[in-house]
Amino acid sequence: MKKRIEKMRGEFTVALQAAAVPEDAEKVRVAFLGKKGALTEVLKGMKDLTPDERREVGALSNALKDEFERMLATRAAELGRGEIEKKLAAEWEDISWPSGLSRGAAHPIAVIRRRVKEIFVSMGFEVLDGPEMEEEVNNFDKLNIPPDHPARDAQDTFWLDNGMLLRTHTSPVQVRGMLSHTPPFKFIAPGKVYRNEAVDASHEHTFHQIEGMVVDRNISVAHLIYSMKTLLTGIFEKEVEVRLRPGFFPFVEPGFELDIKCLICGGKGCSVCKQSGWLELMPCGMVHPVVLRNGGIDTEEFSGFAFGLGLERLVMMKYGIDDIRLFHGADLRFFTQF
Repeated sequence: MKKRIEKMRGEFTVALQAAAVPEDAEKVRVAFLGKKGALTEVLKGMKDLTPDERREVGALSNALKDEFERMLATRAAELGRGEIEKKLAAEWEDISWPSGLSRGAAHPIAVIRRRVKEIFVSMGFEVLDGPEMEEEVNNFDKLNIPPDHPARDAQDTFWLDNGMLLRTHTSPVQVRGMLSHTPPFKFIAPGKVYRNEAVDASHEHTFHQIEGMVVDRNISVAHLIYSMKTLLTGIFEKEVEVRLRPGFFPFVEPGFELDIKCLICGGKGCSVCKQSGWLELMPCGMVHPVVLRNGGIDTEEFSGFAFGLGLERLVMMKYGIDDIRLFHGADLRFFTQF
């Protein structure tokens, strides 16, 4: 019987090493340690042994059972890890490899906004930011647009239930900038604005502006024109034809409309420029004294100029885009060009 026990150890070891999955190891356990297993059958035959033989065989059998259970636990752990590794290998994806999808591209508005910021920063401008949900006093009142002013009718406003509004222009950052800075200063404020108006090839209800303001001693219209020409030359990388015509805006006096000759049609007339050959690019002018005083600035000592640049229209001229609605569309063929 002792020889049978020793032989069983070898058989068990061979069978256990041959197990390829945890289920195979369980079959080996049943075959040797189950109710009808090989070791159990040996123990059943102990009744025919002498007392001394029973003690010896019993000790060997118990030791063998403990050894089998340790070997089973070790092998089951190995097979379990192997299964996990196989599963991980099957599911593993190396994220450092190309996904097979085409590369993304920067949005054209983001490209030009970054370039505009670079140009103004090179001229010493600071970049400011402001909230899109704004107070009426900053969006209108402190910009010389009181409640009964007709200019409010020209800016169809999204009013909110809390009494605030979605800013109709980036000009409120002028107010915040004046109250937080001591002149002389110059800054720009890029951001998104909202107007409740009809959408067409050159108008959107949600669009982007870049506000600019300079306050110093002896500021004149010449400084304004120089800054705008520097910007446009930097964006288009060539001289572009512009015109400055009188315009009424309550926050500047005198006020101007700076137009750019339409680069879509070359000035011949198209849907973007509404057949005029010119595209209104930015209202601008010398900051109204009332606005400066509302910002806590001494108008006897300081003057300034301000402008509001329509970023979408600038991008359209740069890339020859004939419909502003494309910027908020989902056609990837359009965006991958940039």
